[in-house]
Amino acid sequence: MAKSRSTIEVIPSASRLIRSLRDVGYDFVHAVADLVDNSIAAKATEVAIELRFDGEDSWVRVVDNGTGMSGTTITEAMRFGSERDYAPDDLGKFGLGLKTASLSQCSRLTVASRTDPASRKIEARQWDLAHVEKANRWEIIDLSADERPHVLTEPLQERRGTVVLWEWLDRVLGYKIPWGDKARTGFLRTAEQLDEHLGMVFHRFLSGEARWRKKVKITINSTVVRPWDPFAREEKATIPFDQREFDVPADGGRGLVRYAAYVLPHQDRFSTPRAFNHYAGPSKWNYQQGFYIYRADRMIQSGGWCYMRTCDEHTKLARVALDFLPDLDSAFELNVSKARVNLPADLKNQMKPHIENLVKQARKVYGSGPKAGTRLAVPVGGDDRGDPPPIDVENHSDGHHAGEKSRDRAPEPANGREDPPAIGAPLPPTRKRVGRAIESAAERIDETKALNRIKQSLKEYDPEAANDIGW
Repeated sequence: MAKSRSTIEVIPSASRLIRSLRDVGYDFVHAVADLVDNSIAAKATEVAIELRFDGEDSWVRVVDNGTGMSGTTITEAMRFGSERDYAPDDLGKFGLGLKTASLSQCSRLTVASRTDPASRKIEARQWDLAHVEKANRWEIIDLSADERPHVLTEPLQERRGTVVLWEWLDRVLGYKIPWGDKARTGFLRTAEQLDEHLGMVFHRFLSGEARWRKKVKITINSTVVRPWDPFAREEKATIPFDQREFDVPADGGRGLVRYAAYVLPHQDRFSTPRAFNHYAGPSKWNYQQGFYIYRADRMIQSGGWCYMRTCDEHTKLARVALDFLPDLDSAFELNVSKARVNLPADLKNQMKPHIENLVKQARKVYGSGPKAGTRLAVPVGGDDRGDPPPIDVENHSDGHHAGEKSRDRAPEPANGREDPPAIGAPLPPTRKRVGRAIESAAERIDETKALNRIKQSLKEYDPEAANDIGW
């Protein structure tokens, strides 16, 4: 009979690890999107997000009308690596999202919930980093009724649902003077960025196109978030390609990936100039071309060619929807923040001839304008929107053999943008200037220390991007 082994349970230091978990790769918009995932999973049809600026007392609140949670369920949901069964179309994955997303932005996270419409009983739990550091224990606080602020419980007085409250927004404000004008302006600007991001990431839920979920209404400070369709399907001149399905190996079997490609209209063939600017997207034309990758109808990646080709001026009108379900998470190497995936090699091989056909058509549409063959005075997605500078169409590579005439341009990284140059290769002058300009701007406003923290975070979260600008 085998002798049983002697074991010792090693519990991580709470005060040290919980601080480290704040840096798993979320920014503000992705962190809020993770909370919206939870609301949709709870069958919510309304999600109200509020950002209230009040200096050090500023807060962010996410309220939904979902099924709510009992006290026991909230306690488990507040556990790092919470244990629960995920449905095949569930937007959750690791049991980390609520905690890591929230604490990446704030130092105090409170969740309150009500499950019974006929009963006003509200349960509330709280992660307080100051308490964890002092006790050095993985302890959440069970808030009594008189400890719950009005801003937490008010939305649950007349209906069931869940409230997530972020306080002590040290990662959101990030200013030496958190009540100053810069802090206020920056805080309010995040609301605009969040509107764009949620309108893109959840556009299928907002428009009622999600296959297994009801239509969802999202508001930010009472303003309704409008869906942003990357494929401009309302435009008559948009060219759709036949949809396809590709078989991909997965853990325990195989899964299907749905492929739908589009070539958007030339600038002159959009219904209005406003429509053209609208469909440029948050990152603007050059960087919104490529793959839009959806997991259970929730967008994970927006733009970029995932190492299959470089972003090229001539193919900026080409966009592809790729859909997969959570059974292919391991094949796509989904990360914790649900902000990055890697395409399986087998899928790339299957798509290659279809992508070549797509970009060929995109180049044809791009060259169909009245000034094809000359330098564009106002290029598609022009300078004032942050895109690369105009390209000499007559002398530039046609993009099909991008490596032949554009060797100084980096291939594309896993995040769907451009990759850094090979190790040891010189950076293109434009990228060096970007890094130096940011450093100079930080010095002028005495924020060098803050910039150094940003550099370190970028190196950890996205080393390719840091290397791309010489950091």
